Amino acid sequence: MKNTYLTSYFPLLAILLFSLSLSIPVEMELLEILKNAGIYEGMKEFFTDGGIKLALLSLLLILFFMVFAALKLIANTVNEISLLFFSKDSEGDSLKHIRAGSLIYFIGGALSLFSLFSMIGIVAIFVLTTVVYFIYFVFKISSSMTFAGTIGVIFFQVVIWSGLLTGVLYLAVKVYNSIMASLPI
Repeated sequence: MKNTYLTSYFPLLAILLFSLSLSIPVEMELLEILKNAGIYEGMKEFFTDGGIKLALLSLLLILFFMVFAALKLIANTVNEISLLFFSKDSEGDSLKHIRAGSLIYFIGGALSLFSLFSMIGIVAIFVLTTVVYFIYFVFKISSSMTFAGTIGVIFFQVVIWSGLLTGVLYLAVKVYNSIMASLPI
């Protein structure tokens, strides 16, 4: 008997694994910045070395967890909207077919732990995992769609994600430029 909910905890584990793999190198870099700025010695008056490291790791883990959870929520919404617009399936069978795809992100999260000391490696593993999942997603849903519907899903996904990424990058550049312009140099 195959249980459809057997892999239901994989998204949570994948988010935790990717969050941990990003938190550790960011924590190490943040500790270096705090030491170079002389803040770390002042913090040692209130915390032990282990306490500072654990507190920073916990805060970064929570921060990255929130980011990845938000990305998962957006991805699920985009996937289901694309299925609403382009799929012939009205019973939700396509969603059952793609549920096992969470294993792809779980494996990607586990692999990201092997790249702890390379931020580029972690990001590359996440991007590669996302591309592999997207290919899996399109392959699994294509049976319930016409060729035009499959092209529509691909186009819809690319437009939504590129628009979202472009908007976030634009806002980041605007904030960075406004901070640089306000510095008294």
